[in-house]
Amino acid sequence: MITNTNFKLRRLKQILKSLESVVVAYSGGLDSTFLLKVALDTLGKDNVLAVTARSETYPLREFKEATALAKKIRARHMVIKTSELGIKGFRNNPVNRCYYCKKELFKKLKNIAKAEGLRHCIDGTNYDDLKDIRYGRLAAKELGIKSPLLEAKITKREIRDFSKAAGLATWEKPSFACLASRFPHKTPITNHKLYQVDRAEEFLRGFGVRQVRVRHYGKLARIEVLPPDITILTNKGNAKKIDKRFRQLGFLYTTVDLRGYRTGSMNE
Repeated sequence: MITNTNFKLRRLKQILKSLESVVVAYSGGLDSTFLLKVALDTLGKDNVLAVTARSETYPLREFKEATALAKKIRARHMVIKTSELGIKGFRNNPVNRCYYCKKELFKKLKNIAKAEGLRHCIDGTNYDDLKDIRYGRLAAKELGIKSPLLEAKITKREIRDFSKAAGLATWEKPSFACLASRFPHKTPITNHKLYQVDRAEEFLRGFGVRQVRVRHYGKLARIEVLPPDITILTNKGNAKKIDKRFRQLGFLYTTVDLRGYRTGSMNE
């Protein structure tokens, strides 16, 4: 860990104290779980509400994990329904697709905060997120959503270290992005395509790979896993099983990206 890590954690708590009460945009991932835990420890249960949005782009597996985690750390937890595919600007999948998604979500969070008497809405954006293109940040700025981890300049690696020290099971959880991130820009997103990607990724996890993305190009699927896991998928026996399952899902061709998993590969 770098020398100013403890300073960053103290800074995060100071930022949260200044907010007094918050609604946390909570997905159950590494960042939002850590943020929720620190918010609870800093502000107390009555001043923190975790809100999870259920939608077509959010796998049931992730939702169940989020619910279990919120219960384990004794957070107040509210589940709301959103439908990104009902937003034309989203389902047509433009480059700034995430802007439309986050704008709808943050509007709902603001309304919840007002109804619950909580002063601010916060999300789990961290300092490393500045390295990638994040169109949802514009929506956050427009609606006054706070990003305490970013403000405290806390990195992904530091969040993992802090989470491990706090006993959070998410400390080693792989990064996750909504299923809509699996499609090339300007390719319309449908429920069926989301189903294909979700089922394909769940199947691959059965081979022991933890970090996985199935990029959807119509009849072709491009698989990204961490470089050490590539040989697991290309093993003759496994490759045959994967090809068979992917054909059942509607993919005529299946490829494994030799560069491996990387954040933002659809923006390349």
